[in-house]
Amino acid sequence: MKISPDEVAKVAALARLRLTQAKLTVFAGQLGGILSYMETLNQVDTSQTEPLYTPVEHTSRMREDAVKSEYSREDILSNAPEHNGAFFIVPKII
Repeated sequence: MKISPDEVAKVAALARLRLTQAKLTVFAGQLGGILSYMETLNQVDTSQTEPLYTPVEHTSRMREDAVKSEYSREDILSNAPEHNGAFFIVPKII
């Protein structure tokens, strides 16, 4: 399938990208190559093939959510440039 630079320019505009004419031509060729390869893959008979959901076979280890207090408030606030003993003090932004 051939894609024109004009079609690439439309997609680039939707993505709010500014591309030079040279880049539009390069991307049109690359996208055309990708779509041609996909057409080749579409010709392969996959009727007897089970769907592959992930190429990696691993089990997901689930753990129970537990609330932990690993650090004290004093430890965390000791790294702050400014604090009032309970909260960080940050500059006021208007």
